[in-house]
Amino acid sequence: MGRETTFNSVVNAIIDTTYFGRNFGVMVFKDSLSGSFLLKKYVKYETNELYYSGISEIARRGIFIQAIICDGRRGLLTLFEDIPIQMCQFHQIQIALRYLTKKPKLKAAKELRFSCLKLTNTSKDQFIRELDDWFLKWKDCLNERSVSSTTGKSFYTHKKLRSAYLSLRRNMPWLFTFEQFPELRIPNTTNALDGSFSDLKNKLRNHNGLSLERKKKFIDGFLKA
Repeated sequence: MGRETTFNSVVNAIIDTTYFGRNFGVMVFKDSLSGSFLLKKYVKYETNELYYSGISEIARRGIFIQAIICDGRRGLLTLFEDIPIQMCQFHQIQIALRYLTKKPKLKAAKELRFSCLKLTNTSKDQFIRELDDWFLKWKDCLNERSVSSTTGKSFYTHKKLRSAYLSLRRNMPWLFTFEQFPELRIPNTTNALDGSFSDLKNKLRNHNGLSLERKKKFIDGFLKA
């Protein structure tokens, strides 16, 4: 018989899903403390219900989940009422930069982008202070409205800038959970799992042409849980 995988009795669960083509994904739950893969599920679509069932299954094994680290998909941050949730700061940066772009022309967007890029290397108090200062400086620009020449309706002139700013404000309660619970050793990103996904995909590229079942067996071996 093969060696049975053992887990810590207390874990910080990093959760995310990666895809290997249309309608073929693997949802993974990884302990940031031990580096062990706690659970995997083959999925067609990533849903909050599947994440909830996965966390519940891990808990039924007698494993205490003291924190969850996730990418911040809609509804996931508030799904687990009794478990501290850390939103991946790197994913938050990506969300904001999608709105701000790599080379924004607006000065307000350039300054917000600069602040956003410092997210993983700053404290909550410092980041909020800088965001507050930015808002006071640029609130008129942020709230500027224009009127459509075709419909006559008004709209925010700098909609993407607002979206970037509001995403930071909306997700702030979960961006610095690791600061609030330092004794739990919660990572501030999902990088440990993202790195595993990259490694897995690189190894699979060396085995092009595998059937779906053989591909699953390969993934099973890599994500042994």
